[in-house]
Amino acid sequence: MMPDTTTTADAVQEAVQWLLDRQSPAGWWVGELETNVTMTAEHVLLLQFLGVDITPIRDGAIRHILGKQREDGSWGLYYDAPGDLSTTIEAYAALKVLGVDPGSEPMTGALRLIQELGGVARARVFTKIWLALFGEYPWAGVPSMPPELVYAPPSVPFNLYDFACWARGTVAPLLIVLSHKPVRPLGVSLSELVVPGTESSLRRVPGSGPFWWTDKLLKLYERLPVQPGRAQARRKIVDWVIDHQEADGSWGGIQPPWVYSLIALNLEGMSLDHPVMQRGLRGLDGFALQDDEQGWRLQACMSPVWDTAWAILALRRAGLPSDHPALTLAVDWILGEQITGGGDWQVKCDEPVCGGWAFEFENDGYPDIDDTAVVVVALLEAEVGAKGNEAIERAEQWLMAMRSDNGAWAAFDRNNTRTLLYRLPFADFGAMIDPPSEDVTAHVVEMLAMLGAGPDDRRVAPALAYLRETQTADGAWFGRWGVNYVYGTWCVVTALARLGAGQELIERAIAWLRAMQNPDGGWGESCHSYEDASFAGVGISTPSQTAWAVISFQAAGHDHDDACQRGLAFLRERQVNGTWEEAEYTGTGFPRDFYINYHLYRHLFPTMALAQSLRDEEPRVSLESEEVN
Repeated sequence: MMPDTTTTADAVQEAVQWLLDRQSPAGWWVGELETNVTMTAEHVLLLQFLGVDITPIRDGAIRHILGKQREDGSWGLYYDAPGDLSTTIEAYAALKVLGVDPGSEPMTGALRLIQELGGVARARVFTKIWLALFGEYPWAGVPSMPPELVYAPPSVPFNLYDFACWARGTVAPLLIVLSHKPVRPLGVSLSELVVPGTESSLRRVPGSGPFWWTDKLLKLYERLPVQPGRAQARRKIVDWVIDHQEADGSWGGIQPPWVYSLIALNLEGMSLDHPVMQRGLRGLDGFALQDDEQGWRLQACMSPVWDTAWAILALRRAGLPSDHPALTLAVDWILGEQITGGGDWQVKCDEPVCGGWAFEFENDGYPDIDDTAVVVVALLEAEVGAKGNEAIERAEQWLMAMRSDNGAWAAFDRNNTRTLLYRLPFADFGAMIDPPSEDVTAHVVEMLAMLGAGPDDRRVAPALAYLRETQTADGAWFGRWGVNYVYGTWCVVTALARLGAGQELIERAIAWLRAMQNPDGGWGESCHSYEDASFAGVGISTPSQTAWAVISFQAAGHDHDDACQRGLAFLRERQVNGTWEEAEYTGTGFPRDFYINYHLYRHLFPTMALAQSLRDEEPRVSLESEEVN
C-alpha cells in the first residue's frame, strides 16, 4: 500500500507511466478479459470432439482450472460468487478428460458438491448439450430447435434476427448441432454426474405450455425416417455461418458462436484441414493466455478498442498533450479500426453506411454502439482535428440511425426487444435479446453533448426522457454492461453533467452514492445485485467502482465533497507499483449468468479520477520521457 504522504500528482505520474509502458507498438492497449473456467473447460471438450490433440495445453489447463476451484469443491461465475452447478460440472468433465485422477481431493470435492446440488439433471441447457455431444446426456432431454428457422423472415417471430447478435451467432450453428444430435467418444465416463433417482428426468425437457408441446412435436418429427428439406436448411445455415466468419477466424469475436460454428461445420462434413476450420482453430489460439502463475486459459473475447479508447481518455485527463507520441499512435490506430461495411445491424436499420467501431480486433460484422460512442468521446478529447472529422461525422450518422423507437440505444441492434424468446425451453442461460439500456444510452448522450447537442435537441430529448424514467426510486441507474448500479449511475451522471441537464436527477444520484460509500472510503458492488436489487451498491470496495463513484462526484461539481475526498484517498492509498489490484469482477456480459474482470478497469478509471482531482488544484503531470515504450 502506498504511504499516506504520497501526493496525488505522484500517484498519477506513476499510473501514467505504467500505462505507457504497456502500449503496443501498434498503438493499442488490451488487458486480459477474465471470465470463468468454462471457457477453458469447453475448449478442452471442443478439441476432444474435433479430435485435436489436447497434449499441448494439458498441464496449463489443469493448473488454471484447479487454481480457480473453491474450498467447497466448486467453481463460480465470478470471484466471490457462490458455487455454480453447471460451471462445476464442466470443469469436472474437462479435468477428467485431461487425465486428473478422479480419486484426488479436488475431483471428489467437486463431485460431492455436484451431487449435493442435484447433479446434471439440474444443469443449464448448454452444459447438457456439451455432455450430449459425447453421449453423457440423452439428446431427448435437450430442447429442440428446427434448422428451418433459417427461412423465417425478420417480420416473423423467432427468426434469427429476433435474437441478440451474440445469441444469433450461437443459435444458428446450434440448429445444425441439434439436428444431427451427434455422439462422439469422450474417452472417460461421466455417469457419476447423475444423482440416483434422477435418471428418468434426464430425458424430459423442463417446462409446460405451448412451447413445451412444440418441443414434443419437434422431437416426434425428428424421429421420422425422412425429413423433407432439413438437409437443405442445414446447408443454408452453413452458408450463413461461413459468411459470418471474421478475418481472425472468429465468429462475432466471442467464444460461444465460435465453438458451435466449428462443431456445426465439422458435422456438415468440413474437415479440419479446410481453410475455414483452420482459420477458426488458429484464431482460438490467439485468444489464449498462458503463464506460470495461472496456467493456460482461453479468453471469451478481447477488448482492444474499448481499452484503447479509455486509455486515451485517461492519458488526456492526466494532462498529456494531444501531440504526445503515445496519443498520436493510439488515435491513428483507432481511426484505422472504424468499420464502414455492412452487417446484421442493417436488417432493422436503413442506414447504408456504417461508421461504428467494434469491441475486438476483428468483428467487422458487429460494430457496437457503446464502443462507437466512447471512441468518439476519446477522439474529441484527443483533439484529433481534421483527420478525425470525417470519422466522427460517420459515427454520429450511424448512431442516430441505430436509435431504437423508444429514443434510447442498445449495444448492437435496433429495436431488438422481442421478449417472447425467453419462453423457449432453450432459453435458460444468458441474455437472448439486446434492448436499449441506461449505460449505452448515456454514453451516446455524452458524445452528442460534446458534439454540441443541448437538452432540447431532437437527437437527445427522447433519450433524456428515457433516462429520467429509468432512474430508480433510490436515485441510481441500472448497469447493463458493468456491475451494476454504481456503473450505471456513473455513466448517466457524467452524461447529464456534460449535457447540462437533469440537475435534480444528478443530485438524487449523488445522494445515493454518498449513502452507499463504505467505511474505508471506497465503493463496491457485487454481481449479486443482479440477482437481488436490494444489494445495489453493496460490496467490498474496489478501485474501479470507487473511481466510477468519484468521477460522478467530480462531474456533478461535488469534487470537494467529503465523500469524494475520502474516495480519492482510498485510491491513493491502494496504489501498488503504479497500478491497483482488483480480484472482483466489475464487468458484465450477461446479467445473472456471465461476468467479466477487465484487467485494465482497475487501472484506467482510478487514473482518471485522480487526474481529474488535479485539474483545479495542482499542475498537470509531466513525464520526464515522452517516448513510447
